[in-house]
Amino acid sequence: MASAAKRRPYDPYRNISYAYDGSAARVLEREEVLQPRPQVRPRRQTVARPKVKVREAGYVSLFAVSGFAAVAALAVLILMSFVQLSTISSSVVSLDSEMTRLRSEEATLRARYELAYDLGAIESAVTADGSMSRPQSSQMVYVDLTEPDSVVVYDRGEEVTGGFVDGVQEIIQNVLAYF
Repeated sequence: MASAAKRRPYDPYRNISYAYDGSAARVLEREEVLQPRPQVRPRRQTVARPKVKVREAGYVSLFAVSGFAAVAALAVLILMSFVQLSTISSSVVSLDSEMTRLRSEEATLRARYELAYDLGAIESAVTADGSMSRPQSSQMVYVDLTEPDSVVVYDRGEEVTGGFVDGVQEIIQNVLAYF
C-alpha cells in the first residue's frame, strides 16, 4: 500500500469529507431508483374571454368643437401668412436686383449727360458776345457764419383791440380801395 501511495500523484481534494465524482447529479440509492415517479397531469387551461367594461358614449362638448374649429382656422391663417411672406420675399429679391441694375444704368446715363454739354465751350460762347461777363470782386459777397444767429423783434406799441368783425371790415376796405 505504501508503494501504491507513492505512485499516485498528489491530489489536494482527495481528503475532503464528501466525495465528488465530477457530476452535479446526486447518486441515488438502489431503493430510490426503483420507485416509480408520480405522473403529473398536464394542466388544462380554461379559455375564458376577459370581460371588458365598455365606456358609455358621452356627448360631444360644444366648447371642444369650437376650440378645434378655432385652432383649425388659426392654422389656415398662419399657412396663408407664410405663403404671403414667401411671395413678398421673392418680390423684394427681384426688386432689389432690378434696383442694382437701374443704379448702374443711372451712373452710365449721368456720365453720358455730363459729356453732352461742354461747360467751357458754353462759357466762351456766352462771354464772347457780351451777354454774360465774369463777376468783379466788388460783386462777390461772403457770408460769415461763425457768429451765432440772433433775432430782434421790435414792438410798434400798437395795441390789438379789434376782434374778428374789425378784421373783416379792414379787409373789405382794403379790397374796395383798389377799385
